[in-house]
Amino acid sequence: MGQRLASGEPTYFHARTVTMHLLNNAQAASLLGIAPNTLKFWRHRGRGPTFVKLGDSPQAGVAYDEADVIAWRDARKFGSTSAYSPAAQTNVKADIRRTADLRR
Repeated sequence: MGQRLASGEPTYFHARTVTMHLLNNAQAASLLGIAPNTLKFWRHRGRGPTFVKLGDSPQAGVAYDEADVIAWRDARKFGSTSAYSPAAQTNVKADIRRTADLRR
């Protein structure tokens, strides 16, 4: 039998808590080695790592989950300059789509 909380409830009834470590624009840009304005420009163009909008208004701030920034950065590691050519990227995207289609 699993462990129980002080209330007597089994622990398996409680969802695991996931903690995000949020970074502001300057911190996320620093982690990527780019200028904060570059990250802001990418965000407005729909590029770069995913972000969290901290409110409903257009002026609300944004933050970046550190894990998302690192994952985005790590997905852009290449072994040679030809690996990130437009032709190579087209092939990678096609492979990803084919793999997703096979899972359906």
